[in-house]
This record gives sequence, structure tokens and C-alpha cells, in this order.
Amino acid sequence: MAKLVIVPTPIGNLGDISPRAAKALAECDMVLCEDSRVCSKLLRHIGVTKDMVIYRDDNEERQVPKIIDSIRGGNVVCLTSDAGTPTISDPGYRIVSACRKVGIPVESIPGPCAITTVLAASGLPSDGFLFLGFLPKKSSTRISIFRKYASFDYTIVWYESCHRIVKFLDDLHCVVGGDRVVCIAKELTKLHEKFYIGKISKVRDEVGMSQPRGEYVAVVAPERFKL
Repeated sequence: MAKLVIVPTPIGNLGDISPRAAKALAECDMVLCEDSRVCSKLLRHIGVTKDMVIYRDDNEERQVPKIIDSIRGGNVVCLTSDAGTPTISDPGYRIVSACRKVGIPVESIPGPCAITTVLAASGLPSDGFLFLGFLPKKSSTRISIFRKYASFDYTIVWYESCHRIVKFLDDLHCVVGGDRVVCIAKELTKLHEKFYIGKISKVRDEVGMSQPRGEYVAVVAPERFKL
């Protein structure tokens, strides 16, 4: 049946592709991807060759009508991201929304997600959490956001780049102080995976002395949580 299939991809270790996700990629007519080089590597890993269409923030608006027409024409289209679950701080929600509006079936396959991977391993409260994606690059804007959520009663998760992770911690320290507990993770599921867990004052120094690499996940515990 013609449909859109949301296919999570490994966040680092290609062995994390699920049998169901691999089967969906093998049986579909078209794969939407952010970067064909990244997608090709995954497809080779599972022994599949497929037509790939670049689908990302800068062309999403143009591509949506074409994809809708393709599915209406009887095709099964898989939506992927470079790493993790599509639409979660990645392109994709617009095509999903468009499919829902016109009655095209949407299938979502469970799979890898950096947010839950880090949260589960952090030891920080996970009974409730707020995910806020990537913060703005400007320090003053980040500080305003930190102030807004400084007293939030649940754990907060952000994504951050290796170029700004130390500044992220500096700005957070300025707002909530050095005793707030955080978990900073990098290179998830890869050979050099690393978790830094503890008070901001300690974690900031550890992260600052490490080699910046890839994207980071930052988990900030509520003020009530103590190690």
C-alpha cells in the first residue's frame, strides 16, 4: 500500500539498524535523506540500492508536493535522517503533516533517538522531561532561555555542537550556579562515546579539557536533584 514510512537510522553504530527498518528500506520505492553520502553508507550496510531524494530544511517546501504526488501515484516512500528519528529536531514534520492532511497513511517505525539514549543512561530524573532542541548561537539569547527554565521541575534536554558546548556550560553556570547536576554526552554509540556527569562546575572543566568531537546532548537536572 502506498504510504510514507518514518525510518529511524543509527546515531553512530550501524549495527543499531533494526530488522524492521532494514526491511522497510529494502521494500520501498524511494528514500528521502538529508545527505546521500550518509544514506548510501547505511544502504550498503544492509545490502540495498535505492533511489534517493535529498530532503532537508532548505528544499523541504519545494519537495513536499512532489513527494505527495509520488505517494498518490502508488509509491512507498521512506523518510530518513542522517542519524536518529526523523522529525525530532530534524527535517520531516512538514511532509508528515502534509500526508495527514490529504489522508495518506503514515507508518512510524520505532528506533534510535539520541534524547532517550542519553536520558536513560544519565541517572538523572526521567519521570518527566522537556526537549528543547538546539539553542540559539547568541549567548545573550541562550542566557534568557536558561533563566526562563531555571526553576523548571523536570529534566531538560538540549542538543549542542562541539563548537559551543563549553560556552553552553559557561552560560548555564552563570544562570543556575555551579551545583546544578548535568550530563553531557558525545559520540553516542561510537568507539569514543563519553558521558560527563556531575555538578556543572566539575563537568565544565572536564568537557573543556576534552577533544571536541561531533554533536553533544546536554541533560540538565531539576534543582531538587542532588548526587
